[in-house]
Amino acid sequence: MLFGRTPELPTPEQALKGRATPEFEVPARHTVLGNPLLGPYPDGLEIADFGLGCFWGAERKFWQTEGVWTTYVGYQGGYTENPSYEEVCSGLTGHAEVVRVVFDPTRVSYAALLKLFWESHNPTQGFRQGNDVGTQYRSAIYTHSPEQEAGAVASLDAYQQVLNAAGHGTITTAILPAAPRPFWPAEGYHQQYLDKNPDGYCGIGGTGLQLDSPSETNWGRACPTGIAPAPSEG
Repeated sequence: MLFGRTPELPTPEQALKGRATPEFEVPARHTVLGNPLLGPYPDGLEIADFGLGCFWGAERKFWQTEGVWTTYVGYQGGYTENPSYEEVCSGLTGHAEVVRVVFDPTRVSYAALLKLFWESHNPTQGFRQGNDVGTQYRSAIYTHSPEQEAGAVASLDAYQQVLNAAGHGTITTAILPAAPRPFWPAEGYHQQYLDKNPDGYCGIGGTGLQLDSPSETNWGRACPTGIAPAPSEG
């Protein structure tokens, strides 16, 4: 999987086993928004999980969005329990780098977050994003309800039409339920990385193509508010 070979996901049998408890602590609060990372969260907030390449730049896209209450980054979609960054980068955990977004649906809709997701990266690149190559950089949406899944699928179909019209390829984004795929928070130095390091690396860049406003489209109406209560822990 490494040293110039084409990236590929490990099987459960090939994946690193991990550990029962994390080897590090996650900071208590968001350095920009000031709110708790892992909870507790106020009633009525919802959770969305997005993988769109290096999570440093991806997280900043979401914390800058009005209606987002907190964000933090981690690893999801793989097999290894409580993985480290080095293990994820080895390609032997199966995880993607993911941003968890805790948001107020009365101020920003899930559909609006989907629009930001699609426009902030190139979802046609498979196991890479720009110059970043590896299974951890794949495009993914992990959903927390049937309504989120329906909205994500509808928005994918809509954005594929936009990409087709511009001569781009097929979207490779995985849309999968979050419930059986634990979200493991990343090390503290990754959290709000670009706030702590304003000149740090940001590998996020979209195609330059926009998705229609969700309020004007069928896919937007597939994403109602009141999707799911946010749990008190990450």
